[in-house]
Amino acid sequence: MEAASTTPPTLQRAQTDAILALLNLNNPGESTITAKQGSDARNSLSTSPPVWKILVLDQQTKDVLAPVLRVQDIRDVGVTLHVQLHSTRPPLPDVPAVYFVSPTLVNVRRIAEDLRKSLYESFHLNFVEPLPRALLEELASSSAQDGTGELISQLLDQYLSFIAPSPSLFSLLPLPPAHPSGPKSETLTIQPSTYYILNSPSSTDQQVEEEIERVASGLFSAVVTAGHVPYIRAPRGNAAEMIAKRLDSKIRDALLTTSRSTSSSSNLFVQDSTGLSNLQRPRTLLLPPTFRSTLKRILFLVLLILDRNVDLVSVLSHGWTYQALVSDCLEMKLNRVIVTSKDQAKKEYDLDSNDFFWQRNAANPFPQVAEEIDSELNKYKQDAAEITRSTGVSNVNDISQLDLSTNAANLKTAITQLPELTARKATLDTHMNIASALLEHIKLRGLDELFSLEEAIGKQSVASVLETLRAPRADGAFTAIDKLRFVLVFYLSSPDNSISREDINELEKELKAAGADVSAFDYVRRTREISRMTISTSAVSGSQTPNLSSVAGQGGELFKGFSAFGNRLAGRLEGGALENLISGVKNFLPTNKLLPVTRLVEALMDSSSASNQSLQETDDYIFLDPRALRHAHAVFPGAAGSSGTTKGRRMAFAEGMVFMVGGAGYVEYGNLEEWANRTGKRVTYGGTEIVDPRGFVQTLQGLGTTEV
Repeated sequence: MEAASTTPPTLQRAQTDAILALLNLNNPGESTITAKQGSDARNSLSTSPPVWKILVLDQQTKDVLAPVLRVQDIRDVGVTLHVQLHSTRPPLPDVPAVYFVSPTLVNVRRIAEDLRKSLYESFHLNFVEPLPRALLEELASSSAQDGTGELISQLLDQYLSFIAPSPSLFSLLPLPPAHPSGPKSETLTIQPSTYYILNSPSSTDQQVEEEIERVASGLFSAVVTAGHVPYIRAPRGNAAEMIAKRLDSKIRDALLTTSRSTSSSSNLFVQDSTGLSNLQRPRTLLLPPTFRSTLKRILFLVLLILDRNVDLVSVLSHGWTYQALVSDCLEMKLNRVIVTSKDQAKKEYDLDSNDFFWQRNAANPFPQVAEEIDSELNKYKQDAAEITRSTGVSNVNDISQLDLSTNAANLKTAITQLPELTARKATLDTHMNIASALLEHIKLRGLDELFSLEEAIGKQSVASVLETLRAPRADGAFTAIDKLRFVLVFYLSSPDNSISREDINELEKELKAAGADVSAFDYVRRTREISRMTISTSAVSGSQTPNLSSVAGQGGELFKGFSAFGNRLAGRLEGGALENLISGVKNFLPTNKLLPVTRLVEALMDSSSASNQSLQETDDYIFLDPRALRHAHAVFPGAAGSSGTTKGRRMAFAEGMVFMVGGAGYVEYGNLEEWANRTGKRVTYGGTEIVDPRGFVQTLQGLGTTEV
């Protein structure tokens, strides 16, 4: 029996454990990780010697691995070489190969070619999501024809088709560029996205259906990996409801398959209907042990699926937390940040789970991050000074040159501490460089001013917005896209019909004069007029309006570290501009308010603390319980067989998952995480993709262009 204090693994940890298991040839006994959390958790593998092997990936599975495992991590489990599936690879007939790839026709045919060439000693085939029956038969036919079936040791569906950059954050695998449902535009290059496909009038019914199925399958992978059978809630009448019902069906089918299994062994296989004994699929491949164990206990977990249109403001607004600024100002993908200098030179930084500073400060306001950098630098200096004092050297880099015979005890201590000290210094250097790049963006784009204006957006008027757009700035005018985002936030945060057609024309005129593409504004305006979609007016009115006077009183203490940090970076900005910038952002700290998605989550997880408006809204959400018999819960609105007219039962949950159909954002994620930490709840947040504000504006522009 588990101790009551045992904390269930996060989604990122569960995915990491599953990947390590498949790298150990799907032998869980060789990839057991202790329950402790921390940077060394992945290194606590069993002492049995690993089987040396080669790892074969495609681009999608490479993206799955990138945020959770480093090269050293996969070496620790016996992977001596990792290669791309479609690259030219020499034969290694004495080495087993672990394939971790997507279930596509081109991949299956390449695997069949590798089998035909007998490239490796044995083939352990792992697909990131279920291999369709047609492709399984294609592989079976090829191996039977070539007589290579004996080389296949395993064939498994892994249900890992999502990316987990943080313990409580995930997204689905991106749409491939050549996806048939991808958007097409002659005037604008747009990355394929779920939001575009589901909202574009040019999307066919088949394209929408394919995307609904793809999203439901990816979300099912996250549910399987997390090991929970959730209650599912979703608003009615949009893609979120369709995905919720599709997910409910998938979980029901999986539970039914498990209930019909005659054995609880996760390693039990059955012969495939093709008759090829070496192409076996596990009887319980749909459900790993963590998922099957939920049948034996009730886990009070709620999964809330929402459409992105429930709140566009949070993905368009200018954030002020560290991770939101990095996403907005710099290139960030799979926890890799690219900083471009003034001379266009690019430098990359990895923010992985071993980055203690990112783990602690990603969700903090940027001024607080600057204070933490200063504090950590001082701590590093003190520790380095202690080592140099005890060893008698002037620099920690000279420790290796000491004479062992004269200072053995102190030298042993110093050498033991040196790797950790060196790694800590490298981490701090990384964040010094990232923070200095962010400061330059803040200065040039006036992000501190835009953030403060949007925090008090409920107090803005058309006249004040126009004045902001026209007012000169010492560092230059706001960029066209920043002006567009500010106007969109203002428009979406205003009550219905409160802005006249003449005012809209004036705002569009000002945006065009700045060089902005107003097609995004046209699309949002038309969409709102047609659907009257729920917006974040309640989040920016009444008592939640920022109290700048109270914030100002906090400036002195909070910005002590920021000022010291500024002194260290003064040489990187010209003419003391950094000090001016700091004085300009002193009063602009985030207020304690709940964004719309956080309010909805609060209503479902802690109804006693929620507002009546949020409760009334969520009471009408569909309710799906995959464990219940169909037609057995007609008392819940949206349950199978019910009319949905009765009032749903309000329940309390300690754990929840939120999924945004159309894209997740860091501003929203930070707000939800802050609420969860404050209330003691545990919430995992995800979406079809993690969108940055600039990319989302481009998607809106593409939709606006399509509708014209």
